[in-house]
Amino acid sequence: MSIEARERRQGAALVAPALIWVLIFFIIPFAGMALMSLAHLDGREVVQSFDLSNFAKIFTDPSLRKGIWVSLQITALVTAISVLLAWPLAWIIATRVPARWQRLALLIAVLPFWTSYVVRSYSWALVLGENGVIMKTLTGIGLLAEPVQIMATRAATVTGFVHFFTMLLTLTIYSNLIQLSPNYARAAQDLGASRLQVIRLVILPLTLPGIMTGAFLTFVLCIGDYITPQILGGNNELTLPQLIMLQLGRRGDYPMASALSLVLMAIVTLAYAATSRWLRMDRL
Repeated sequence: MSIEARERRQGAALVAPALIWVLIFFIIPFAGMALMSLAHLDGREVVQSFDLSNFAKIFTDPSLRKGIWVSLQITALVTAISVLLAWPLAWIIATRVPARWQRLALLIAVLPFWTSYVVRSYSWALVLGENGVIMKTLTGIGLLAEPVQIMATRAATVTGFVHFFTMLLTLTIYSNLIQLSPNYARAAQDLGASRLQVIRLVILPLTLPGIMTGAFLTFVLCIGDYITPQILGGNNELTLPQLIMLQLGRRGDYPMASALSLVLMAIVTLAYAATSRWLRMDRL
């Protein structure tokens, strides 16, 4: 056996476990879900009809269309707010906090990740409730005459998401910032740029890969999240994951749930396609 053939065989042996894992836990389940999406529910029985009636219903039924639209709105808003909060925080940690204290600052930033997702959501429910800390403080100092309903609204869902994803974005942006040479800023200042111009025209564009990586992760995790909208948002505005769980739990409509899941995957794929340029830059 030649050396080249031996190397190919060794390479195939090393890759085989990963390929088998992907085949068993992704490709086969995905194919099954795609096949199920082409069926329909007849009473309580799933009938394989091999048609696109479920997808047609998704884009013609107002409640299903609204769920997709609500998910996109919340995800876009959470991503935008998280980026606006995370970039200054990452910049302060990378440039204003002494190097010996930066690890401690990052440790404090990632503390929310150490808490259970469900516990964190219920904690926000206690904070944002009518008898929570925020309402008691605002009514106590006289800014509000009576508590305002925040729980079971979009604002509560966005608040819970932003609390988590700001920290995630801070890490991705910080990892970009610490790799930038200070000579970039010095060169721009030597050419007459003000401090604000240095940040806007030099530092910000160079950290765009980190921003887009964090934004993509935020988009994927946010649009696919079920727990936070269910606990904080209630059932006033159903998101796409909530609609999927509704089809599974209450109606037992597995074909429609599969079709909605494929739509969710298509949205994530489009988001990846839109940000792939910067994701490749970040890997470089």
